[in-house]
Amino acid sequence: MERFTKNRLFVWLVYIILGLLAIYLMLLLKPLILNVYVFLRAVLAPFIIAMIISYVLNPVVTLLHERKVPRTIAVLLIYAVFCTAITVLLVNLIPMFINQVQELNRHVPELSMRAADIVTDINNTSFLPESIRTGLNKSLVHMEKKLSETLFNFVNNIGSMLNAVFIAFIIPFLSFYILKDFDVFERTVITYVPKSHRKNTVRLMKDIDTALGSYIRGQFLVCFIVGLLAYCGYFFIGMPYALLLAGIVAITNVIPYLGPFFGAAPALLMASTISVKMVILVAIINTACQILEGNVISPQVVGRTLHLHPLSIIFALLVGGEIAGIVGMILAVPIFAACKVIVQHMFAYYVRRKII
Repeated sequence: MERFTKNRLFVWLVYIILGLLAIYLMLLLKPLILNVYVFLRAVLAPFIIAMIISYVLNPVVTLLHERKVPRTIAVLLIYAVFCTAITVLLVNLIPMFINQVQELNRHVPELSMRAADIVTDINNTSFLPESIRTGLNKSLVHMEKKLSETLFNFVNNIGSMLNAVFIAFIIPFLSFYILKDFDVFERTVITYVPKSHRKNTVRLMKDIDTALGSYIRGQFLVCFIVGLLAYCGYFFIGMPYALLLAGIVAITNVIPYLGPFFGAAPALLMASTISVKMVILVAIINTACQILEGNVISPQVVGRTLHLHPLSIIFALLVGGEIAGIVGMILAVPIFAACKVIVQHMFAYYVRRKII
């Protein structure tokens, strides 16, 4: 019996059974887990956003601190510049953005009629099977309904977003205190680690920072540049709602591989209600932006810092999208990269113990 329990096949069988039991228990507890997830997301969201902002700004604060500037003063200086820049951008962009959303909401019936005319023209052609024509009509009706509902809810909830306003108000204060005591938090985390593992933990944290630091900070700049290029292109060709559509391109660009398709889809749909020429021009602009981003902007700003295989990235995107939608897809790659570094360190530690 003892020989059987030491058999590798038996050990793997036990692991598989335990894994299946864990999955079964998670399925049973799914409603409870979802409620806990919604609660934690609401509570932790401002802290997570504040930590990301602090992580992005911390290198500049540290640089000033090394130049004999007190850390609190350095934080206030960087904060003043950062908040001023963000405020100027938001004051100028938010009214324009809201106006474009409201205008788009008013023109949804007109745009849907144009799209219906296009589908009617397609239906009148004989080269498409009847099933495809029916599918196009159903897709158009469903898309029109969802778009109208989304825009209506967005426009009507602008004045009642008290929770979002509160979060936006509290995040700067959280970021300030995190930035001010960033090194204190690091030392506090280390004190909870046993002394025998502190050296390895510090090395692990440095490797995670190396893997993610330039990627996260650079990604903000890349998204801004791509969004600016898209806006200039849309504005030049006379595309309606240029700022709104370019903003979508900028936000979705943070999602590797799939982001450009998500970002280009609304602009292409909008262009299809105008003319075939506009569709071609929008496609050219988005293609040019992605060529520049992939071959010039990202290699210079971000570089290939994560060293992840494309299949791994796509897998991470699918998991993140299933768990938390668009936000999950945005955070999936950095979290996956951090997990990769942790697994590498655990494997190296295990190998060293086996050798010793």
